[in-house]
Amino acid sequence: MERKTKIHAEDCKQELMITREFELPLELLFKAYVEPEIVEQWMGTKVLKLENKKHGSYQFVTTDPMGNTYGFNGTIHEFVPNKKITRTFEMESVSFGPQLEFLEFEALSENTSKLNMHIVYRSVSIRDEQLKMPFARGINMAHDRLQAIVSKLI
Repeated sequence: MERKTKIHAEDCKQELMITREFELPLELLFKAYVEPEIVEQWMGTKVLKLENKKHGSYQFVTTDPMGNTYGFNGTIHEFVPNKKITRTFEMESVSFGPQLEFLEFEALSENTSKLNMHIVYRSVSIRDEQLKMPFARGINMAHDRLQAIVSKLI
């Protein structure tokens, strides 16, 4: 089955471009990224903090089937409702360090929208290590859950 979330990783660059079209109105797609109750459902994580504003921050924790917990957090640098979120993202259990994420939300029609993510890593090698993990499968699964869960809110 073809993955709907597309990941473009150009050789020798420390960035990723990720795009996904959703059968959701723009407002609902954006809501899926800013409403803690919805974030928890599609990401399968616990939201400890989510301050959706410039200079805000967030903190999430995920527990795997063996009971191990994994935290991740970041700072929100820019927040424009229904348009964009610029933030850092850092997994607490890995040595990758923080990455910079530019999320842009775009209406394609009244009932469809698109998410464009531009992720910048500290180095090409860190980006390449990320890609060796089941990153593409994981983000596709998460976006598929987002689509299914948020579609029920229409």
